[in-house]
Amino acid sequence: MQDLYQHPDYYQLDELLTDEHKLIRDSVRAFVKKDISPIIEEYAQKAEFPNQIIKGLGEHGCFGPFVPQEYGGAGLDYISYGIMMQELERCDSGVRSTASVQGSLVMFPILKFGSEEQKKKYLPKLATGEMMGCFGLTEPDHGSNPAGMLTNFKDAGDHVILNGSKMWISNAPFADIAVVWAKDENGDIRGLVVERGMEGFSTPTTHGKWSLRASATGELVFDNVKVPKENILPGVKGLKGPLTCLSSARFGIAWGALGSAMDCYDTALRYAKERIQFDRPIAGFQLQQKKLAEMITEITKGQLLVWRLGVLRNEDRATPAQISMAKRNSCEIALNIARESRQILGGMGITGEFSIMRHMMNLESVVTYEGTHDIHLLITGMDITGINAFK
Repeated sequence: MQDLYQHPDYYQLDELLTDEHKLIRDSVRAFVKKDISPIIEEYAQKAEFPNQIIKGLGEHGCFGPFVPQEYGGAGLDYISYGIMMQELERCDSGVRSTASVQGSLVMFPILKFGSEEQKKKYLPKLATGEMMGCFGLTEPDHGSNPAGMLTNFKDAGDHVILNGSKMWISNAPFADIAVVWAKDENGDIRGLVVERGMEGFSTPTTHGKWSLRASATGELVFDNVKVPKENILPGVKGLKGPLTCLSSARFGIAWGALGSAMDCYDTALRYAKERIQFDRPIAGFQLQQKKLAEMITEITKGQLLVWRLGVLRNEDRATPAQISMAKRNSCEIALNIARESRQILGGMGITGEFSIMRHMMNLESVVTYEGTHDIHLLITGMDITGINAFK
């Protein structure tokens, strides 16, 4: 299937990007069009992650591009990271999820909270994709309320004994390491790097998904796993650890989900100009123009929002609440645009010949994970009122 995507830029926002930003975008876009778009539908249909793209993702710097070069990263800014995630999710949310988890939920906590030894041991291999990681926070009974987690570890001399389970974990089935959040004997939440092969550690695959089918999802099960104490992240205690990681990932999702919206719009616009009914292209009918005009308006607003967020993030001024707003907005408009685009394509919109239905199903996960739509609304509500509605 040929990838004809053209990037919508109604307000000439490319002028806000540097030449380096555009070079990075062109490089990732060319890689996606050549190596991922032609195979992604097949892998989504059979519910498999295309492992062969991992090497290319590493070579194009899509794993932790903000990680300094001394640890194997590209040392790029956060707008570059956002652009990369947008290009990946423009193709498929599951592909972007794989890169998001690797960069923001595995490499980021090791970089921010890890020891020098941990950084040197893991980050260079994670940057190339030679080693893949996953992030264990969500539990069967604790999603939006991670503070209630039951996964815990107990001191046993030179190591700790880890017990518990995590679920809905992207990359779990093939991950070499897991950054796991668990409570110590004092009830403090700590991060541990658990390695595949440690006795008692298993990663059963989650089957039967109608969404993110080209992404590998699984559980993390810890049955008296011996974890060396040097695998505990020394730099943080408490929920601040995982929540800081989630802010980085949500930033990528804000850019990424917008990418899927742009792909749906581009597909619908091209189809509407080519599809003839009543002796004219359907793009000439008022109701179709209304749909398309509203789509590009929302996309343009979203593009401005994430660009400004990127500037604030680069200056280390972006607040978690600002990131929440952008994540929620991008997911909402992307879902709406996917649904309207599907209608423009009529029956063709449900086939794998076009990307729209796959985007729509994927976005049903994106709107929920790393903070549900409602939770992000309450984060904004608490930020502007000063009153916590969670309790």
